[in-house]
Amino acid sequence: MQDAQKDDALIRIVEASRVIAMVGASLNPLRPSFFVATYFNSRGKRIIPVNPQLLGQALFGVPFVGSLSEIPKEEGVDMVDIFRRSEEVPAIVDAALAHLMPGLRTIWMQYGVTHEAAAEKARAAGLEVVQDRCPKVEHMRLSGGLASAGVKTGMISSRLPRR
Repeated sequence: MQDAQKDDALIRIVEASRVIAMVGASLNPLRPSFFVATYFNSRGKRIIPVNPQLLGQALFGVPFVGSLSEIPKEEGVDMVDIFRRSEEVPAIVDAALAHLMPGLRTIWMQYGVTHEAAAEKARAAGLEVVQDRCPKVEHMRLSGGLASAGVKTGMISSRLPRR
C-alpha cells in the first residue's frame, strides 16, 4: 500500500472522501474541529459530527451522534477524522472497524494525535492511516489554497489552484 503520509496520497485521500465522520466535533467556532468541518462542508463534503456531549444539537443540519456505532452503514463514511487524545484512538479505531466497514477507507488523526498500534490495526484491515496532520491544512497546502490566503508555501506555480 502507498504511504498515506506522502503529498500525492494526502490530496487523493482528501479529495476522494465525500463523507467524513468527525470524532470530537464541536459547535464552538474557536475549536479546530469547527474550522475543519466548516471548510469541508463549504466544499460539498458531508460531515457527520460525533460528540456524545452535543446530542440533540446539529452541525450544518446534521444531528450529532454519540459514537461511530450510531452511524448507519448506508451513510457511506469514507474517512474518520479524530479530534481526541492519542490514548482514545484505539477505541475509536475499533469502533470504526466494527461499524463502518466495508466502505471506510481512511483513519485520519489530527495534529498531535498518534497511536502506532491502532494505526497498524487499521492498516491491517486495509485502511489508509494519516497521523499528526490536518486534512484541511493539507488540502489547502496541496491545492494552492494557502497561497491564495497569503501564506508562503514555498511552491511556485503559474497554474491556478485546483478546485
